[in-house]
Amino acid sequence: MKEFVIDKASAGKRLDKWLMKEAPSLSVGLMQKYFRQKDIKVNGKHAPKDAVLNEGDVVRAYVPDEYFVRPKKVDPFLQNYRHNIKVVYEDQHILLVDKQPGMMVHPDDTEKVNTLITHVKAYLYQKGEYDSRNPESYAPTPCNRIDRFTGGVVLIAKTETAMRILNRKIRDHEIEKDYLCIILGQMREPEGMLENWIFKNERRVTVLDKEAPGAQIAQTRYFALAENGPLSLVECELLTGRTHQIRAQFAHAGHPLLGDNQYGDRRVNMQYRREYQALYAYKIVFRFKTDAGELNYLKGQTFWVKDVPFEVEYFSEVR
Repeated sequence: MKEFVIDKASAGKRLDKWLMKEAPSLSVGLMQKYFRQKDIKVNGKHAPKDAVLNEGDVVRAYVPDEYFVRPKKVDPFLQNYRHNIKVVYEDQHILLVDKQPGMMVHPDDTEKVNTLITHVKAYLYQKGEYDSRNPESYAPTPCNRIDRFTGGVVLIAKTETAMRILNRKIRDHEIEKDYLCIILGQMREPEGMLENWIFKNERRVTVLDKEAPGAQIAQTRYFALAENGPLSLVECELLTGRTHQIRAQFAHAGHPLLGDNQYGDRRVNMQYRREYQALYAYKIVFRFKTDAGELNYLKGQTFWVKDVPFEVEYFSEVR
């Protein structure tokens, strides 16, 4: 049984017309049957189908509940989209996805469909955790971005609460983001800090050794992990998050990333047949120092990509 109190918007309508709207799965034939059986009552009394409703009337319909369920509006695009994502970790609040090099996080003028956010929306839609047709359904939101040709972990908020918490923690430097990269040559010191100022131009950045108007400080802590001939495998921790930070800073230090044609050595890249930079956001650490509300359970947890493709390709025998 369902009970309704007629509001101002429904006042003046015929009972049968109102009922068909409230019970969209109920056929006309079945509705006639329920009226004949006196299963539709207004203010406790049987009412004919052509009764006119008044504001404040109480309608009781002794009809199975399933007839009052509104059919879900299907999004044919997300329902049929063949998503391709690698899940690093997932729970009710967050999703960590291993974005593949070459895929953009967000759509732009060059690519509007085959983006990470499209794949994530299709993945969650097909799991029943996101409804693109429901304005009250929260759309999954990336909380960090990585370049198109950089692979690695992207942190997705599945709820608005998670998004607010994660954005605050990223701003307050309570979420550590670590990268693996291959550089040309060997660093003079096996571990240390790259600290410069980065000035952002239209499509690239310039690294400066001294502070200058418009330039932002850039800090990267690095650890050399292994060597293989002229190549070095390096782990980097971003202390700041500037555009092209790792790529530009290592190039400025005389050790550009393998495969980086924008800041690096095209001739060497051609020898190794690398079309994009060997850079991967392979690890994320939740180093919460303050309360994280619903996400407190993540404090101290570390998640990483187990098999970084270029590490396997160039350093599997020396690691």
